[in-house]
Amino acid sequence: MRMSKQERQRQLILAFKEDPFLTDEEMAKRCLVSVQTIRLDRMELGIPEYRERIKHMAEGNFDRVRSLSPDEVIGEMIDLQWDRSGISLLEIRQEHVFSRTKIARGHYLFAQANSLAVAIVDAEIALTRSANIRFVRPVHLGERCIAQAKVIEQKSASRLQIQVMTKVSGEIVFQGIFDVYRLEENERT
Repeated sequence: MRMSKQERQRQLILAFKEDPFLTDEEMAKRCLVSVQTIRLDRMELGIPEYRERIKHMAEGNFDRVRSLSPDEVIGEMIDLQWDRSGISLLEIRQEHVFSRTKIARGHYLFAQANSLAVAIVDAEIALTRSANIRFVRPVHLGERCIAQAKVIEQKSASRLQIQVMTKVSGEIVFQGIFDVYRLEENERT
């Protein structure tokens, strides 16, 4: 049974609040309507398109990365709160996949998670001491990987344990616990 327009729009509002990374295509599948119907509903409700929602999140929602230069972060930083949490987005393109299978090379998923874990540390220099990781399922060409990191424990003044979970369309594809070390001024040489 199809839901009413009012119910669909209510679902749309709730879904985008919960997951601003949802695409119109994913929402259309959820609501069992066409992509055009979702676009019309979104426009009527004043909900910006996917790229605008991401851009809006990225503009004002995060601290500046201190421990890495911008070109060292794998993926696009969406949210960053020092010593607390962060979110990054990596769209899997041709250069990220094996040519025969179109499956993403694991080191890109690891690099996205690792650079996010290091980026959330409030320090000029932060290094990964160790990582316990698990690849849950293959990621394919064209999929969007959303990595979410959060500090789960402060081991000492210079050590943080950070959990990173990467999802594609709400499904976990990678997870890891990173032990990150904050290098102090006197330890740099």
